Amino acid sequence: MPQMVDDRDVAAVELQLGRTPRGLRAVAHRCPCGLPDVVETAPRLPDGTPFPTLFYLTCPKANSAIGTLETSGLMREMRARLDADPELAAAYRAAHEDYVARRDKAAAEDGLEPLPRGMQSAGGMPERVKCLHALVGHELAVPGVNPFGREALDLLGEWWADGPCCLVDDPSGAATGAGTNDTTTSEEDDR
Repeated sequence: MPQMVDDRDVAAVELQLGRTPRGLRAVAHRCPCGLPDVVETAPRLPDGTPFPTLFYLTCPKANSAIGTLETSGLMREMRARLDADPELAAAYRAAHEDYVARRDKAAAEDGLEPLPRGMQSAGGMPERVKCLHALVGHELAVPGVNPFGREALDLLGEWWADGPCCLVDDPSGAATGAGTNDTTTSEEDDR
């Protein structure tokens, strides 16, 4: 469930990306350390430019681990399975349809025109496997929807285990990585 973005979240995302985030709508998922690791972005940038990536993976540790998976040949293997397995292809198409529906809903909520039909959803969906970062971002934001996002996520391991990716000042002025003092997470949050 997306969460409202506060000033601390914006500061964390700026540190993660090395720039000011554009079109930030919500925190779509939090890392077990408490920081945002996936944000929901507007389907159009403030100048009206289409921005098809609704769920944007921001954590540099997760991005690095996913980059390693991408260079391993995993996407080529996934693509071959997509071509050979009709059930997998149907699940991947359903993930694409979910993504587009959520992006259209975000546009409507923001009073924006939806992106044109036929515009990519994310990660090459529904016919290619092009960007595991986008597929993992979708799976973290909407668990159980994206089969290749889930598969890649299961291969990542605990990218957060050695601490937060950045330190952000909390309201008391202390630099921390966690959004709260509670380090207990549910199994779903550990994805």
